[in-house]
Amino acid sequence: MSCFPCCKSEVESPSYRPCSRKISKGRRTFKSLAAAMSLKSGSSRHRQISEEILKYGTAKNDVKIFTYEEIADATNNFSSDCLVGEGGFGNVYKGQIKSIDQTVAVKKLNRNGNQGTREFFAEVLMLSMVNHPNLVKLVGYCAEEDQRILVYEYMANGSLENHLLDIGNDKEPLDWETRMKIADGAARGLEYLHNSADPPVIFRDFKSSNILLDEDFNPKLSDFGLAKIAPREGENLVSTRVMGTYGYCAPEYAATGQLSSKSDIYSFGVVFLEIISGRRVIDPTRTREQQNLIVWAQPLFKDRNKFTLMADPLLKDKFPVKGLFQALAVAAMCLQEEAETRPSMEDVVTAIAHLAVHKTEEKDIAGESLLTAGHVESFRATNSMGSERA
Repeated sequence: MSCFPCCKSEVESPSYRPCSRKISKGRRTFKSLAAAMSLKSGSSRHRQISEEILKYGTAKNDVKIFTYEEIADATNNFSSDCLVGEGGFGNVYKGQIKSIDQTVAVKKLNRNGNQGTREFFAEVLMLSMVNHPNLVKLVGYCAEEDQRILVYEYMANGSLENHLLDIGNDKEPLDWETRMKIADGAARGLEYLHNSADPPVIFRDFKSSNILLDEDFNPKLSDFGLAKIAPREGENLVSTRVMGTYGYCAPEYAATGQLSSKSDIYSFGVVFLEIISGRRVIDPTRTREQQNLIVWAQPLFKDRNKFTLMADPLLKDKFPVKGLFQALAVAAMCLQEEAETRPSMEDVVTAIAHLAVHKTEEKDIAGESLLTAGHVESFRATNSMGSERA
């Protein structure tokens, strides 16, 4: 089974390689709409947001408009005591909005340029038009003068990256069942964007740090600033600049700028392999041959006797061997080099839903019996389940 990294095997700094600035004829992206809105001000901007939403669908969330004073009050004037995260967009604070009596996460734009403003309005548009249990909910926003602030529902357990790849002495490693639960929910969120959202959406920046976890470790996709309106059936692929995070992008997208929903599926495969292995997609702290997760996994995918070597050592062999093999099958199919050979997210959801309900039993842990374990090729049979569903 062939699966390849989206970029060179040598470790490099994260890069965003421009391939093409062309946009398919007749199509507008969230960011192109946002560019126009960023020039508006006050009530005219709010009216245009509502008008643009109506052009593409209907508002599915009651997104509120907050004053800067309200948000400053909610975060104790953006106190360092309320700081819960930092990212490319800006700092994230935990706050309490008194007017709605809700604990929220407040993301405040770092005012370094216009690019962030476009992504800000793209996210407001995007999250106004989608609603799913596995997508983070936008509570509201503030766009007073030069302020750009997004207000989300608060996710108590932070990101998947925090619990999977940044394990400290104060955190317990995620067990197998929780990992499959997270993968299942993240897959459902992506499947909704591809097949049920109106208009359909390509997420374009699917990675472990963009999967947030609530108090029960239910996952929700976040950070939609790079999302694009997907081509409908019969339309050409979207051609655009390559944007995203190094290591997660699909090979065809990295090479040509041709974007489709299959690009998201490749990224899902990368994250799913991170979930299984506990390894970062790019880890310069490892030996050279192990620094690129996908390159490291290639030879192991070809030898079923080495499949258990791909499981996170922090699991301490407490995982169902058959479940591990089936999970690796899903990851390998998503990581196919040719986009058309990757499964649909609908089929991925079907396969992972089965894994999410499979419990680890003593008789089924690693080392008991590899003879009963499935094979990576078994996903081809699992993949056909879509045609059998009622």
